[in-house]
Amino acid sequence: MTQTATLLIELLTEELPPKALEKLAASFADTISDELKKLQFVAADVAANVYASPRRLAVQIPAVAAIQPDQHIVRRGPAVAAGMKDGQPSPALAGFARSCGVEVSQLSTVHDGKQDVFAYESTKAGESLSAVLSGIVATALRKLPAPKLMRWGDLDVQFVRPVHGLVMLHGDALIDGEVLGLKSRNVTRGHRFLSEGDVSIANADAYARTLAEQGKVIASFTARRELVGHKLAESAAKLGATIAAPEALFDEVTALVEWPVVLEAGFEAEFLHVPQECLILTMQQNQKYFPLLDAQGKLINRFLLVSNLEAADPRYIIGGNERVLRARLSDAKFFYEQDQKHRLDSRLPRLEHVVYHNKIGNQLERITRLSSIAAAIAGKLGADSSLAGRAAYLAKADLVSDMVGEFPELQGIMGRYYARLDGEDDVVADAIEGHYHPRFAGDSLPQGAIATAVALADKLETIVGIWGIGLIPTGDKDPFALRRAALGVLRMVLEQPLDLKALISSAADAFPAGLLSATVVDEVYAFCLERLKNYLANDYKGDEIDAVLALAPTQLNEVGAILAAVAQFKALPEAATLAAANKRVKNILKKTEGDIAAVNPALFAEDAERALFAAVEALAPAVDAKFAAHDFAGALTQLASLRAPVDAFFDGVMVMADDLAVRANRIALLARLAALFNRVADISLLAE
Repeated sequence: MTQTATLLIELLTEELPPKALEKLAASFADTISDELKKLQFVAADVAANVYASPRRLAVQIPAVAAIQPDQHIVRRGPAVAAGMKDGQPSPALAGFARSCGVEVSQLSTVHDGKQDVFAYESTKAGESLSAVLSGIVATALRKLPAPKLMRWGDLDVQFVRPVHGLVMLHGDALIDGEVLGLKSRNVTRGHRFLSEGDVSIANADAYARTLAEQGKVIASFTARRELVGHKLAESAAKLGATIAAPEALFDEVTALVEWPVVLEAGFEAEFLHVPQECLILTMQQNQKYFPLLDAQGKLINRFLLVSNLEAADPRYIIGGNERVLRARLSDAKFFYEQDQKHRLDSRLPRLEHVVYHNKIGNQLERITRLSSIAAAIAGKLGADSSLAGRAAYLAKADLVSDMVGEFPELQGIMGRYYARLDGEDDVVADAIEGHYHPRFAGDSLPQGAIATAVALADKLETIVGIWGIGLIPTGDKDPFALRRAALGVLRMVLEQPLDLKALISSAADAFPAGLLSATVVDEVYAFCLERLKNYLANDYKGDEIDAVLALAPTQLNEVGAILAAVAQFKALPEAATLAAANKRVKNILKKTEGDIAAVNPALFAEDAERALFAAVEALAPAVDAKFAAHDFAGALTQLASLRAPVDAFFDGVMVMADDLAVRANRIALLARLAALFNRVADISLLAE
């Protein structure tokens, strides 16, 4: 490889979309790095340094060659076996040689994995980096995950934001090239306000240092993110507070600043009378501020902000941000006060004008269904059905409140506050918020039987209703989030003594007759089992899951114990043989036509079948007792004693006997054996 040096490519732009910045930068760097590796300008194990700030995408790759290694080119032609006939080249071979500009005698032969073929081998001189780099950068820009592009000026080029500069440096040498109508330079711009002008990059290795020292820009997203987190934590600690913010807010703020400066500000204590969820949300979502909580988790009237300006006297920056926030908090306070003028139940008639789905009806019709479903589920959980029905009846009322109209993320949360102000029972209020849980993977489950009943009713009614009118998830399309709803149902039912199929049937019964498809219950149940299979795959092996779910269990709170029992059985020395035998039994029974009669011991002709029948009959009561006591491991362990009589039966008995009565009796014996084996799980699916 020729002399190498660090390669730097930077695209200077207008402010890039903050939530997409990391993805844009990663894609830009990955494509350029991959293309250079493909063309052998850089070794396959070389890692690129990715840079991303609000106004730039950049990548720095060490040890990049200035000239590509010479390329050995092999063009494959006709097979050797068909290329020559009677010592003369076939027309296909002669044509191939002409296309290569050589005589047939100058061709070589190579093996293509299947046969020997004629080939033309040549060496092509490696290209220079400057000859290919502009094309590589253009390819990287085309592959960026940016669905919306724009044009600017009178240029006929497109990008996610207007582009103002291009840097392409190889060591200290400028790579001459053009991308998006811009010629490459070794000059970029620093911070929009803190930098004193253009910044010259003397060497590709000096990029980050030069920008920081001369341009007041921390080019590395990772370094900037760490600095933001450290400064925020430091400022919060001085106030004896903790920060209330998701990781996504830290990332978004990092993508908005090039030179982060953390400042402390505050707001009037009177706003703390508004539910803190409202205040926190408006600070995070609208202003990108960091709310602060005291040791008890209560919001305090101080907050932190990350400025992109460094000032000797930051009072004006702080004051300006406080004024903007004050207006936002005043809106939240107004909405809260206005909402308190109306009871939740008085809002219900307005739900008639909120369409749920045009084939299913409006939200007012829906809450009637939810109330009946939730009341029935609560009864099965031993909870107060009337409280569950009331909670379900009020669960959607806050959708037409002013606060939720402004902040949809607060649905349920505001319902809980308003229900308590209305004097509703605390469990009703808590269920109004809790019924939305779990909202996403890893989210907490609703707490208490009433909240669980309403949450199950809400999700089951959605799945059954939407599925029942034919809007079934396909591929990656799931506009009504039925997969997420099903996972929520499964997570709850796995912890409750409830029959999943009965729950689905109950939800379907709440709809008007004839509205849903006749097969909706079975289809939704199968859909839930498929989701359960995926959910369990993180903790259990595939064959174990298949063995348990093959029996279509409906009491899912027992699935965990059954899976553990199957894993324990699988470790027994007899397990493999018994699984294989059960698979053989299953295959025989599949071919059986008509009803299977009861076993008749008088028709036994072989000692082995008598011994197997005796073993099965002796063992069945013990297995049934273990199963009834939910001792699934014990039930499966009992089966180990059947290995010897099962082996003897298959070694010495011809199942498909000529005598039809004997044959039918032996099939009946195998059916009895299979029923005992499959009391806990389908053991045949454990066979390799």
